[in-house]
Amino acid sequence: MSNFKRTTVTGGPPRQNVLASLRVTQIVGSKPLLPAEILSTILDYVTVPDLIRFAQVSRRMKEMVYDDSRWILRLRLMGCWNEAEARKRTETAWRKRAGSQALSHEESAERAGIGVNGSVESASRNERSKNESKTVLGAGWEEATLGTNGIQKSAMGSKTGSNDGFDAMPLSHNAQTRHSSMHTSQDPLSRMDVLSQARSIRGQARQEYGKIYGSLNQYYVDALNCKDHTTAIVFRLYRDPNHQARMLANLARFAESDLAQGWQERKEKLLNLSEVFETAVAREFQQALETADVDGKQRVYAHVLATLNGGQKGVDLFINNNPVFARKDELGDPLDCLRIGPPGSISLQESQSYFTRLAAGFNEQIALIDRIFPSSTQAAVIFLERVGKEVYSDYLSTLFDEAHRTNLESYLKAVSGTYHQSLYMAKALRPSKDTGDEFYESVDRIIGSAFELHIDLYLNEEYAYFKRKSEAEVGGWEKQLSEQDASMQSLYMSNVNRQADKRDFLTSFKKVVMMPVNVLPTFPLSSPFGGKSATAKALVNGENLETTSQASSQMSTRPATPSIINGATSTVTKSMTPLPEPPTTELAAKAAIMSSRLEGIRSLFSIEVALTLVHTAKSGIERAAVFYRARSQFGEDARKQCQLIFVLLLQILGTRHIKAGFDQAVDHLSNYNPKEIQNHGHGEVKPLVTFLELVNVGDLIQQMLDVFYEQEMVASGLTDRNDFLDPAVKEKKRFEQMLDERVAAGLNKGIEVLMSEVEFVCATTQKAEDFNPDAAGTAKSDVMDIGPSETARRVVDIVSSHTRMLVGSTEKNMLDVFNQEVGLRTFTALCKHLKRQRISVAGSIKLISDMTHYHSYIQTLKNAPLLEYFIALRELVQIYLVDASDAKELATIIADGERFRGVFRAEEVYEFAERRADWFVVRYRVERAMFGVGCGVM
Repeated sequence: MSNFKRTTVTGGPPRQNVLASLRVTQIVGSKPLLPAEILSTILDYVTVPDLIRFAQVSRRMKEMVYDDSRWILRLRLMGCWNEAEARKRTETAWRKRAGSQALSHEESAERAGIGVNGSVESASRNERSKNESKTVLGAGWEEATLGTNGIQKSAMGSKTGSNDGFDAMPLSHNAQTRHSSMHTSQDPLSRMDVLSQARSIRGQARQEYGKIYGSLNQYYVDALNCKDHTTAIVFRLYRDPNHQARMLANLARFAESDLAQGWQERKEKLLNLSEVFETAVAREFQQALETADVDGKQRVYAHVLATLNGGQKGVDLFINNNPVFARKDELGDPLDCLRIGPPGSISLQESQSYFTRLAAGFNEQIALIDRIFPSSTQAAVIFLERVGKEVYSDYLSTLFDEAHRTNLESYLKAVSGTYHQSLYMAKALRPSKDTGDEFYESVDRIIGSAFELHIDLYLNEEYAYFKRKSEAEVGGWEKQLSEQDASMQSLYMSNVNRQADKRDFLTSFKKVVMMPVNVLPTFPLSSPFGGKSATAKALVNGENLETTSQASSQMSTRPATPSIINGATSTVTKSMTPLPEPPTTELAAKAAIMSSRLEGIRSLFSIEVALTLVHTAKSGIERAAVFYRARSQFGEDARKQCQLIFVLLLQILGTRHIKAGFDQAVDHLSNYNPKEIQNHGHGEVKPLVTFLELVNVGDLIQQMLDVFYEQEMVASGLTDRNDFLDPAVKEKKRFEQMLDERVAAGLNKGIEVLMSEVEFVCATTQKAEDFNPDAAGTAKSDVMDIGPSETARRVVDIVSSHTRMLVGSTEKNMLDVFNQEVGLRTFTALCKHLKRQRISVAGSIKLISDMTHYHSYIQTLKNAPLLEYFIALRELVQIYLVDASDAKELATIIADGERFRGVFRAEEVYEFAERRADWFVVRYRVERAMFGVGCGVM
């Protein structure tokens, strides 16, 4: 508040009114008090002695100085405060206090003899509540921890002195007082444990800090004021280096609680004193290293350095003088992996030997570290990191850089192989004592950091290498096919006038005579798809490939396709049969060219090329999968790269190789015309047989990819077949869809070729007297052949031989669709063929036998919807068996729609009835019976 004082007026005119005194009055205000926040901030930078003096000024100042949070901060800076311990102690005190109060209440109630609901109980409760309101947390804590006697002693101490650890603080800082207080105080050895004995108790942080201050402050002040290290009391009072190190370490921690002005300079002086001591100890440790005194001075001074500041100086000296670094060239030369063996190869035996020697040397040094250093220094981990950085990583970098420069495949093998060897080396390393799993975690981290510099380049090069090699493989195959085709055309056209060829090429193209082709030797038609799954698995795993190749070559009679041996494309070889003389006419030359192309359908894509691509992808994925199987930090990147390689395999093998081959095969099939064939094979259509062999090869390639996908991708966890968003799963489904579409397109074209052959056979081999014996004009024979005609047998043989070829190569659903389509088109062809015939009653027996033969074949397909058509067709031919005299019965049969199962309408049956040989005789009566011709209305 402001104090108002009246000033004395001297001189001047006399007062004239009563307000004159107010006009000359001055207001004098007193200075306001400083806020508590500013005072608290100021106290943070005051020395401890000044804090104690400041607390004696007033009760308010004492409360600010004795605030528990101020001393907790200092304890926390020294690392002597444990919050969890403090919380636990407080909770324990509250529980004890609550228990003692409950017990006291029960005893009071028993003495009074009053019930729970009595009035006296209420008075007792009020009195107890009043007493509790007078109890503070500090008093409760002292009661719980010190007991009644402790509280009394604390009260007595409060009267005589503070008794909080600051009693030993000297009022003056002269040397004589300082030295005498040190020699007359507590045992010097007990001062070294004062920090470790500090307790975390809420409400008594000041007392705990006072104990530390009283034990260490005198040494701290002496260390700051001494002229040099020889006069420091810490070195004169303690003679054991370990004790000296412990006290210096305590003083360093104690200096952290020094917040007064100039603390940086004081901390620097203490640090200089510690560095002098550390240098002297390090010198002794260096001499012990030179004399190899492991269990003597090395161990002693290593522990001294560890006690002083963690022992980093000793660890550095040990590592810098370690033979593993000094003689690392003796462990092995990384370039030896590239020098040994043929050019472009790599010998991982040399790297394995290097890792074995490195692990042996490391384990030897770890044994020395366990004997010399305490576990708190983490010397083994530091040594491991230095070895990984300066020895292990340097070896790998040199090897990888040189291998990448000289040969890419060697580089890929080196990265994957050395990583795999490093994992085995990690298992052979001996962990230091008291490290446990942390040691192996550090090993994995160091191996990962060494490969982290190269993993991105490696994964990119792995993908690029597979892409280049795959494209080169397929490109070489396409080039050889084009060269083979060009040489074939050059050979066949060598004796033909080129000008005439240009003039009438399109005309002569339609007159090409097809030549028969041989059966694919690798997959005999007697069992075209038997054991294909086992064959695909053997091909993917590389089992018995040479034996299979030799057996196939012995069976082969056709020109051999370009074969792939060890990744190289061999030259195209022909069979041992000598080549015929080149044709001399243009027609013969083009016939030979087209015949060769149709025969070459089976060679439009190669299982050898597919096998080479699969093995190349398998090698790349297995190399990259090493990083994923190890569950390293690069595992996810490696997994994605493996998926990309598999996707690229499907794209190159599917789109560029298989799809293009099927498209060319369909194009070749579209040029087939059975009318131009001079020599028809019995029971088969050669171009269609050749295409089905191509389907066989494509199906085997697909099964190879399925086996590869299951073994390399799914079993290894590189992909999840149930994840429809996975790139590998999506691309595999796309590949299968493409293959199904190409096969379906080819089969559709093949069915057209097959039906053309069926129609050709029906048109050329069906005799007129088969269904109309009277047409021959010869005498009737008493013996009649009631079996199927030669045409029916040939048609069934042709159709059945081609449908059997797909058994086992495709899924049952696709096979059923194919059989149904073939059956329906055969049904249509037979209907067309039937409408071109003249059938007599006598010839209907042969026709019924033919239809029964067709029906029996269709039954073997086990396709119920298709069978309905041929049942109706068999019923249809019954109209030719009805005699001309039974025209009314014939009309009834024609008009009966249910008889033909809804396949034929009455109008269609009427059209078939027109093919009767006696139709013009029975027509009037049939139409009269059916349509009522000649009837009148009465």
